[in-house]
Amino acid sequence: MTTHTEETGRSAGTVSPQAGDPARAGRSERLSALAQQHGALVTLVTAMAVASLSFDTFLTGDNLENMALSSAFLAVVALGMTFVIVTGGIDLSVGSQFALGGVLAAWGSRYGTVAALLLPLAVCGLIGLVNGLLIARVRLAPFIVTLAAMLGARGILLAITDEGSTTYLVDKDSFFARLGQGSLLGVGVPVWITVVLFVLGAVVLRRTRFGQYVYAVGGNEDAGALMGAPVARTKVSVYTLSGLCAGLAGALNAAWLVSGVTILGTGMELEAISAVVIGGTLLSGGFGFISGSLVGVLLLKVIQNVINQIGSLDSAYQQVVSGAFLAVVVVAQTLLGRRRRVL
Repeated sequence: MTTHTEETGRSAGTVSPQAGDPARAGRSERLSALAQQHGALVTLVTAMAVASLSFDTFLTGDNLENMALSSAFLAVVALGMTFVIVTGGIDLSVGSQFALGGVLAAWGSRYGTVAALLLPLAVCGLIGLVNGLLIARVRLAPFIVTLAAMLGARGILLAITDEGSTTYLVDKDSFFARLGQGSLLGVGVPVWITVVLFVLGAVVLRRTRFGQYVYAVGGNEDAGALMGAPVARTKVSVYTLSGLCAGLAGALNAAWLVSGVTILGTGMELEAISAVVIGGTLLSGGFGFISGSLVGVLLLKVIQNVINQIGSLDSAYQQVVSGAFLAVVVVAQTLLGRRRRVL
């Protein structure tokens, strides 16, 4: 009896002090959640403050406008990627779909703005739909399916451009070109479109039943199914959405460049994934924020801009810094996630 009591006492002694203090445990859990949700925003503000003090040209109107425009296209791709990753999936085909969407938009612009927008949306949306069906219905691995789609989309791109030798141009005086090069209140139209899409995306993910299904599928697929979440339909929907976002981003980029550039999009899928993860979305699924993905995109662009401002560093350092930063974020997310589970 004494032995049992002593063992029980020793076991109780190993329990975290916070386990006996619900208030303290609750505060620690909230702090961990806040750090995971807003850590990227704090880092972004800090990085911009340091950059503005270090470089006189950083906060100039031209530099900020260029960063905003270059961020807009990646941000639209990252928007769709956020939904995919929250479900616990991955989409490696968005870079190729981005390039394909740009070429299709430039080719379709000869038939008007509607064709320039609908064609890339239809084709890239169809690619996303096929990805979703193979992943959700046939139960193939997202990595393999979207890798095949990446190669397939790039193959279609090469086929319609004669192995990349043909570049389709957009009429500079067309309404479609103004979607990419126009401005409203001094801010580029693609930036406004991106802001509107992110507001809609945040509402859908946080305030609709579909958004609840997305979180449920990513958190625990089996439990979500038991709760009535349409798992297969949700997966098909998020991959279709990812394709639509990639196609739209490619179309807007073609309108900005007034041409369908065939060499774009290489590595964009990795940038989008990095931005989403840096913004606080867990690669394991079930946790993430639309606003965080936008912050992640801006942070990557600020890092790239600072390296360009330095001038003496090669552009390859952008990838090195971005990769190192992503590794730090993933480690931090893992530690915060473990802390929250312990609490």
